[in-house]
Amino acid sequence: MASVTIANVWKYYGKTSAVRDLNLNCNDGEFLCVLGPSGCGKSSTLRMLAGLEHISAGDILFGERRINDIPPKDRDIAMVFENYALYPHKTVYGNIANSLRLRGMSKADIQQRVQKAARMLEIDHLLDRRPGELSGGQKQRTAIGRAIVREPRLFLFDEPIAHLDAKLRAHMRVELKLMQRDLRTTMIYVTHDQLEALSMADRVAVMHEGVLQQFGPPQEVYHRPANRWVAGFVGEPPMNFLDCDLAEEGGDLCVRHPNFTTPLLPEQAQIMQAKGGGRGVTLGIRPDEIALAAEPGLHAFSGQVMITEPLGGDLLVDVILEGSKVLVKAKPNYRGGRGEVCHLTFDRERWHLFDREDGQAYF
Repeated sequence: MASVTIANVWKYYGKTSAVRDLNLNCNDGEFLCVLGPSGCGKSSTLRMLAGLEHISAGDILFGERRINDIPPKDRDIAMVFENYALYPHKTVYGNIANSLRLRGMSKADIQQRVQKAARMLEIDHLLDRRPGELSGGQKQRTAIGRAIVREPRLFLFDEPIAHLDAKLRAHMRVELKLMQRDLRTTMIYVTHDQLEALSMADRVAVMHEGVLQQFGPPQEVYHRPANRWVAGFVGEPPMNFLDCDLAEEGGDLCVRHPNFTTPLLPEQAQIMQAKGGGRGVTLGIRPDEIALAAEPGLHAFSGQVMITEPLGGDLLVDVILEGSKVLVKAKPNYRGGRGEVCHLTFDRERWHLFDREDGQAYF
């Protein structure tokens, strides 16, 4: 296994910076996901780790060894791409065994490694087939098997299951996580799919426009986003945002919006006072942290149903407020129709406040 340290790394393409002053560490045996939208610098980071891209500035270390100038073939890594890149004229066995043959390994050792990897990936019955006879999922497993047999210190995955259908992606997420645990190896996995990152990773690094936005365990990234951008990117359906003001009423520090005035919890008020939060804030709350009812209650406020979207076990309800709207995840038995008045209550223990100017989270 190998630990990985990325220290003050920059990547330029001409005058354009794709990665800016990136600092990350991946521990031995850790499953690290780099998450972000297209163009955020995640694939450039992975390619620098692999040695396929030059590092413009900074250092990358595998363990204590600086690898900036070490060629890819000497880095003891295996990389799996979004494109399967299989040899069409070779069988599954031949594709998996190819790198071992190039090393001059004995036939017996090659067979042992290929069979072991194929059993792990449940493709041992497909070893005599060629890529043209395989499904997308089977091709991806073959590409992963080709990486496994090399027994590298570090696995790099560049959106390896992006082309698969939703059901197969869900299955492969579980398989990859189990494989990593069985091999007890270090994996760095790049994806734009937050579900992959949150369900598979030990830690998630969220990137945007070449800059690391937040780095931590999946639950921390989801429940305690560092800024508004992370809060809006991570989570499906996305978080609701409302521009509000802070005001004191009846001795309480309250969040005030044209539709409601709701007091902060005491510990939240202390955070705002300690951080010297400005009057203008952005309130963030996820759709499943809003209660929807036909009758008003404590701290409830009114809205108007715009549209409902049945999702089987859940119901998404778009609610119009004054000058804005919110998306609410409700139970499927909610019967409110278009144009009807509804009453909303926020879970104040789960909402967030962000600075309206720079988007940094207060809590």
